Amino acid sequence: MGLDLTGVIPPLVTPFTADGDIDEAAFRKVIRFNLDKKVHGVCPGGSTGEGHTLTIDEFKRIMEITASEVAGQVPIVAGIISNSTRDAINRAKAISHLPVAGLQVTPVHYLFKPDEEATFRHFKALTEAVDTPVIIYNVVPWNYLNPAQMIRLMKELPGVQGIKQSQGDLKLMADLLLGVPKGCKVYSAVDALLYSSFALGAHGTIAATPAALPGVSVALWNTVQAGDHVKALEMHKSMLAFWNAIVADNLPANIKTSITLQGCAAGLPRAPMPATSDAQLAKIRAALDDVLRFEAA
Repeated sequence: MGLDLTGVIPPLVTPFTADGDIDEAAFRKVIRFNLDKKVHGVCPGGSTGEGHTLTIDEFKRIMEITASEVAGQVPIVAGIISNSTRDAINRAKAISHLPVAGLQVTPVHYLFKPDEEATFRHFKALTEAVDTPVIIYNVVPWNYLNPAQMIRLMKELPGVQGIKQSQGDLKLMADLLLGVPKGCKVYSAVDALLYSSFALGAHGTIAATPAALPGVSVALWNTVQAGDHVKALEMHKSMLAFWNAIVADNLPANIKTSITLQGCAAGLPRAPMPATSDAQLAKIRAALDDVLRFEAA
């Protein structure tokens, strides 16, 4: 077991029809759209993919489609959003027959915060039940894991091999990178500061911006790896303006709109999430026109 995963790993949107069903044909096109942008991996089932709305059968189906379309070209990370240890394990086992490189798993996200030991037992049970490496998706505001807690999980549970660090606290990201155990990885979901995250040494990103701008995000990653920080800073400014245009409670809908504007119809959000408003659309169009000039940087 090992986590060989770096670079830009977009969390794929899940296109839905007007009836709320998964639009499988559109989902396949979304996967191919990302592969054409030379991403380093893909992550279906996350929050950008409205994974919290998926039944276990739907979750299994989108993973099967992803494996079919990817066909070994890049690693697949399966997003698991669950409120119980039992359900998280069942979802992981439901896709054990698929070539999945890692499991991106949130702490529980309902209005109950387990203490540190309960959280430890949750991830211990999961990693003992499955062989796939776990990436903890540290995103739940009322169940936020601090750096010491995350480092303990990586040190004491061999199956926990990565952290996806969300929210806007770059100091927390820096502290985590300073103490991350050898062999483990830290992925940035600090969308407003992807450039800064890459410059600090993040091993990659699994975040909303790469879902909306896979080509530009790959270009930013390559630019930072090449050491061209003047160019990277210029890209950051445009990407930040784009992020400010899409960030909202209906973020997945706005990401779908952004992808659709790039020629890949990405379907609708699942109710009750509202679609992109006319005012949001105008802002997204303007920001997108500017940021896409960096796609081939």
